[in-house]
Amino acid sequence: MNALVPLPVLLPLCATGVSLAFGVRLARFQRFISVAVLTAVLALSVTLMIAADRQGPLSVHLGDFAPPLGITLVADRLSGLMLTVSSAVTLSVLVYSLGQGMADRDKETPVAVFHPAYLILVAGVSLTFIAGDLVNLYVGFEIMLVASFVLLTLGGTGPRIRAGSTYVIISLFSSMLFLTAIAMTYAATGTANFAQLALRLPDLPLGVQTLVQAMLLTVFAIKAAVFPLAAWLPDSYPTAPAPVTAVFAGLLTKVGIYCMLRTETLLFPGNRLGDLLMAVALASMIVGILGAVAQTDLKRLFSFTLVSHIGYMVFGIGLATREAYGGAIFYVAHHITVQTSLFLVAGLIERRGGTNELTRLGGLARSAPLLAVLFFVPAMNFAGIPPLSGFIGKLGLMRAGVSDGSVWAWILVAGATVTSLLTLYVMAKIWNLAFWRTEPPGQAAYGTVLETADDSDDDEGPGPDRVPGTGDEGVGPAPAGRTVAATLQGQAVTTTVRPPRAMTAATAGAVVLGLAFTVLAGPLTAFTDRSAAELISRRPYVEEVLGP
Repeated sequence: MNALVPLPVLLPLCATGVSLAFGVRLARFQRFISVAVLTAVLALSVTLMIAADRQGPLSVHLGDFAPPLGITLVADRLSGLMLTVSSAVTLSVLVYSLGQGMADRDKETPVAVFHPAYLILVAGVSLTFIAGDLVNLYVGFEIMLVASFVLLTLGGTGPRIRAGSTYVIISLFSSMLFLTAIAMTYAATGTANFAQLALRLPDLPLGVQTLVQAMLLTVFAIKAAVFPLAAWLPDSYPTAPAPVTAVFAGLLTKVGIYCMLRTETLLFPGNRLGDLLMAVALASMIVGILGAVAQTDLKRLFSFTLVSHIGYMVFGIGLATREAYGGAIFYVAHHITVQTSLFLVAGLIERRGGTNELTRLGGLARSAPLLAVLFFVPAMNFAGIPPLSGFIGKLGLMRAGVSDGSVWAWILVAGATVTSLLTLYVMAKIWNLAFWRTEPPGQAAYGTVLETADDSDDDEGPGPDRVPGTGDEGVGPAPAGRTVAATLQGQAVTTTVRPPRAMTAATAGAVVLGLAFTVLAGPLTAFTDRSAAELISRRPYVEEVLGP
């Protein structure tokens, strides 16, 4: 069973080579390769999760080199759960993007680089979840960075290039800080292996331990978009194609949360920076949700709610109790699926209504009832309405805060309650503006060819009173939205009454997956509790890597 541990990384990497070799010449085969590999990765992830739960952590030393030499990969309960949820989400988003690409006729103007970049991204995410040392964790981050820049700038439009450049600059700063922290850790302990660091770091002076811990937390907080290191996110994600935004917002930020969980429990037990974590958790919740309240662009609104709800997970890490870790792990799994679902729905709304601007939308509950259902279910789940999984996750974290009983814990419980109520208000605002109220007179009609992102950058291009591509420039109603990010290529798209079936089916699959966390709440809560106990114990992980 240990031999299966590297496969979630190796399979996407090998498929990337095959996909590049065939390129656009066999586009259907390229799609088949992507779907088949991600399906296999999902099956492997489920197998590893079940095996780790029954047998304890699984590990493999590539090349049979003992630590600190060689590459150590480890799959425990937390890694298995993260691999499973991420695989399911990336598969859903891939199906969504295939449906979108076929609807946009990418047979004529293919984006051959999408599939290789997407597979590389999956490989990078998987590597971060099973990395057994800081160096390979860093490599996973860099793999994700390369793939992310390609995906964020698909189509090569001005807004996407700017957003991708911002993301890369922030990520490069984070990488430099990460490398410095790794170098300091290796110089002080002689290893970067997690299991060995768990034994050697306590022998260092307290100041050195705290410095390394603070540097690593800063790196992971940037990746997770924790306030005040989240300023880059609302500007970087909304301009990307809908499926790219969905997987970035739903999954990549949780990679940072996973790294915080792993290092805080295995390398720095004792919660020395717990008060600091709870302070930034509270700031993330409040600032993020207030930012969401002020937004009328749907993708930017969801981006701010993402920052806000990251605060819940940091709250659990800051409390550092078994109950809190269990609640945080449950909330991470729930949030990946629900946040991804909402961004996929945003892509469908953009395709149906021609814009993400809420003030220009309306009447979708009547004109697109299935789309209304696909939004309403994850929205209520996200807001934490009982008995959905969002409520269960928040309840678990609040109970952990009440059990802790400290001043900070009570403040966070109050902040989490206020944030949850404001989240419900934000979801109700979206429902009222986009779905419930009467359709506004300026809304793009069925069949409207929307303005392209390139047009929006052109001073001589279509203005707000023109309808590009219709032959009615200057006389027709203005198309909603100034910048279209609906297509993979940043090209014009025509609004449709019925979105492509594959896009709808993929979104429905993500919504159902989110509901599965409610149906399976009992077994899943028990699993996350066992994961938390394993993290706090540390012994199973260390003995699996170094031997008893």
